[in-house]
Amino acid sequence: MGKFVSSFFLIFFCNLSVFSQQADSLLLPKDSVPVVQRTYTQYELLLKDVFGKQQYINVNKPAIAVVSTIKKSTNTDVLFYILAALTLLLAGLKAFFGKYFNNLFRVFFNTSLRQSQLTDQLLQARLPSLLFNIFFVLSGGVYIYFLLNYFGLASGVNKAILLLYSIVFLGVIYLGKYLTLKLTGWITGNSITTNSYAFVIFLINKITGILLVPLTIIIAFAQKGLAQSVVYVSFLCLGFLLVLRFFRSYGLLQSQLKISRFHFFLYLIGAEILPLLLIYKGLVVFLSKNT
Repeated sequence: MGKFVSSFFLIFFCNLSVFSQQADSLLLPKDSVPVVQRTYTQYELLLKDVFGKQQYINVNKPAIAVVSTIKKSTNTDVLFYILAALTLLLAGLKAFFGKYFNNLFRVFFNTSLRQSQLTDQLLQARLPSLLFNIFFVLSGGVYIYFLLNYFGLASGVNKAILLLYSIVFLGVIYLGKYLTLKLTGWITGNSITTNSYAFVIFLINKITGILLVPLTIIIAFAQKGLAQSVVYVSFLCLGFLLVLRFFRSYGLLQSQLKISRFHFFLYLIGAEILPLLLIYKGLVVFLSKNT
C-alpha cells in the first residue's frame, strides 16, 4: 500500500512538472528567438571606437536623412554670343570709322556745338552716322532685354521674341521721331534748326549706345550684388545723358527760334517723355499677354 501511494505521488508531480513546462512554452511568443550575446573581436572594437569619434561617419549617432534636389542649370551661351556679337560690331565700327568715332566724343565733350568744323564732319559722314544709330538701337534693345530679365519681368516669355520686340520698339520710336523732325522742318521752313536738333539727339544716342555695352555685359553675367549696383549706375548715366540732351537742345533752340522755357517743356513731354512711356507700355502689354 505504501509503495502504491508513493508511486502515485511520483507520477502526479512528474505530470505536473511537464504540464507547467508546456504552459510556460505556450506563454512565450511564437516567433521569439533566444537572444545570443555577440562577442566582438579586438579589431571590431577598434574600428567601432575609431568610427564613433569621427564627425562625419559617427556610427553611434542616429542616421540623418538628406534630401537632394536636382540642380537646374541655366544655359547662358546664347546670351554670351549676343553680347559678343554686339561687342564685335562696336569694334568693327571703331576700326572702319575711327576718325568718326573720335570726332563723336570730341564733339560730345565740347560745351558748344557751334564749332562747325567737327560738327560738319559728322553731319557729312552719312554712312557711319546711320550705322552708329543702328548700333544704338541694337545696344539699347539688348539693354532693355537684360533689364527685364534682371527684374524678373520676362519669366515665361520667349527670350528671342522679347529681345526682338525690345529692339523693334526702340527703333520704331526713334525712327518716328526722326521723321517727325524732318516733316516739321519741311512744313515750317526751319529745316536747318530741326536738323541741328536731330543732330544733338542722335549724338547723345550714339554715346549712349556705346556706354551701354560694358554696363549690359556686367548686368548679364555679374553676381547679384554687383549687377544691382551696375543697374543703378546705368540709371544714373541714362538720366544724366537725358538731362544733358535737354539742356543742349534748349540752348540750341533758344538761340535760333527764341522759344520760351514753358513751350520747350511742353515739347519735351510730347517728344521725349511720351516715347519712353510708349516703350514701357508696349512691353508691359506684351509681357502680360505672354505670361
